[in-house]
Amino acid sequence: MGERTTPDSSATQRADELRAELRRHEHLYYVLDAPEISDAAYDALMNELKRIEAAHPELVTPDSPTQRVGGKPAEGFRKVAHSRPMLSLDNAYSAEELAAWEAHCRELAGPLPVEYVTELKMDGLSVALRYEATEAGGARFTTGITRGDGQTGEDVTTNIRTIRSVPLTIPAEKLRELHLPPAFEVRGEAVMPEAAFLRLNEEREQQGLAPAVNPRNAAAGTLRTLEPSIVANRRLDFYAYFLLVEGDYWPQGQRATLDALAALGFRVNSQRKLVASVEEMTCFIDAAEASRATLPYEIDGVVLKVDSHTTQQRLGSTGRAPRWAIAYKFTARSGITQLNAITVQVGRTGKLTPVAELTPVFIGGTTVSRATLHNADFIERLGLKLGDWVRVERGGDVIPKVVEVLEDAEHRRGEAAFVFPSVCPECQSAVVRAEGEVDFRCVNADCPAKLRETLLHFASRGVMNIEGLGEAVVQQLADRGLVRSVAGLYTLTEEQLTSLDRFAEKSARALLTEIKNSKRAGLARVLMGLGIRFVGERTAELLAEEFGSIEALEAATAEELERVEEVGPRISQAILEFFAQPANLALIQSLKDAGVNMTAEKKQRSAHLAGLTFVLTGTLPTLTREEAKTRIEAAGGKTAAAVSKKTSYVVAGEEAGSKLDKARELKVPVVDEAWLLALLTAKPATQ
Repeated sequence: MGERTTPDSSATQRADELRAELRRHEHLYYVLDAPEISDAAYDALMNELKRIEAAHPELVTPDSPTQRVGGKPAEGFRKVAHSRPMLSLDNAYSAEELAAWEAHCRELAGPLPVEYVTELKMDGLSVALRYEATEAGGARFTTGITRGDGQTGEDVTTNIRTIRSVPLTIPAEKLRELHLPPAFEVRGEAVMPEAAFLRLNEEREQQGLAPAVNPRNAAAGTLRTLEPSIVANRRLDFYAYFLLVEGDYWPQGQRATLDALAALGFRVNSQRKLVASVEEMTCFIDAAEASRATLPYEIDGVVLKVDSHTTQQRLGSTGRAPRWAIAYKFTARSGITQLNAITVQVGRTGKLTPVAELTPVFIGGTTVSRATLHNADFIERLGLKLGDWVRVERGGDVIPKVVEVLEDAEHRRGEAAFVFPSVCPECQSAVVRAEGEVDFRCVNADCPAKLRETLLHFASRGVMNIEGLGEAVVQQLADRGLVRSVAGLYTLTEEQLTSLDRFAEKSARALLTEIKNSKRAGLARVLMGLGIRFVGERTAELLAEEFGSIEALEAATAEELERVEEVGPRISQAILEFFAQPANLALIQSLKDAGVNMTAEKKQRSAHLAGLTFVLTGTLPTLTREEAKTRIEAAGGKTAAAVSKKTSYVVAGEEAGSKLDKARELKVPVVDEAWLLALLTAKPATQ
């Protein structure tokens, strides 16, 4: 190993400055929703800090912004006991039940003051975050624990660290201002914003996977993912609502607790209020339910808590819930209406999705006149007929859906069965249904419906990031024949854009600048934009790193494709089918001619460990699991999650678990980190 350079004072000072600046921008962006700089400027600061820390590893601190995404947990998630039970809440479903709870609180409180704090009940996953003292007198995030059974949860620290609204460190001066000790615990809700949920389901559809049911389940599944980089990509958020010191709630009361959490740098829901009566409670609840459809996250009710800590202690708890808090649950967001017709939408991949056309019904603060029916199999399972009365739900789902067909004295069944079309409703081309799949698809590359959806996807932020190319503009470009493929965006002129409705010279020039800037996006983004089936963000990045250019990817065989991590036979077949189509090759050539960058920095790999498969277990002395994996793969080796007869070596660290036992059972060689490092640095034998 080479000698490390000793950092001079300027490197140390600059690293400290960058960490402070990055933390400030993280708080502005992820907590206050008030960014001051662009994503590119933020990335530039982060990359500068990464370079300094790479040159001087001793400057890396556990709470550095560069350390949010770490390695996988050693062997799944260990169990951790809570400092104080994380109790559930009793529920109220009516104003009468709420009034009964409030009267009981006053009765138990006696002469003590009784006021209540109202908060939105966010539909996510409850977690506890522990902070410990630093040498400088501040606090550092050390442990994140799921609620579990209320007594014991799972240690998901590595995943919680990736949530940008969770501060990794809190300065000593903030603690002093609040007279708060440097060791404490924060409890709150990890949620998946609806925008992130929609993006997740779009990626799952691209990969041929079933969509996630709702944001809450998606958030819970994400936090239990063993790959922190995946968690970071899904952009969870955290809202704090409890502060514990030495295992007890902060004695200043609930309203002061929320203010203190905000002062410490946590995201706290702004929709909260101090109330003193049932009338004031119901006013807040009504307003919250009315705003429900406009919120960027899911809520399923309102939580009401007695404000005074002294009064909370007087009221106490039952075996399962505190007497001083209750959750008022909104009525189910569902409605009954009649199915008038079924239309079919065509997505950018050619997938045909049936849509229920309904008599308008008011559900959860909005009027619903359309709902998804998923696919032909779903319609058949429901036995759905035109004219049926149906129950429609919004629930935790972003898109309304039909969940039940009603048949009783009030709701007579319809008579006409729906027949799925054999041709595309947009272009009249034949539709196909591949063996083993539930979806019908239009295979016409020039289908106008596919073009509109393709343009919107291509321009979206996570792909080519062309701001200003929204639905109204895309619709006009397609309808007027100004753009016939994504490549056509790069030949648009100012004169063509100003001919569109509501488009002046300034907006036309701005859009042309965005289109020009998108040419630099790189191979991974272009691959996502091309709409290859099953190729989402992660797969596109891996392909770009492996092949480095569109030409190399186009020439790849199935065997070469399947050497790429996470690419199996189904994905490789989809890629081969895409590049076998002359129309797709012509599209790629048009993008090249327009100057679109279709290259990437190729990940340098050697054949040093070719043919060897490694399984990592336990905690290694100096390498994280992710670092060890990266180095093995860069040397041509493979890593696997489980031990089998095909495993070449098991690399074991401290607290190695069941994989070590399996290796011994199968007589697979077990080595340590020192042996692995020696193998990685050894010169390959001459063939």
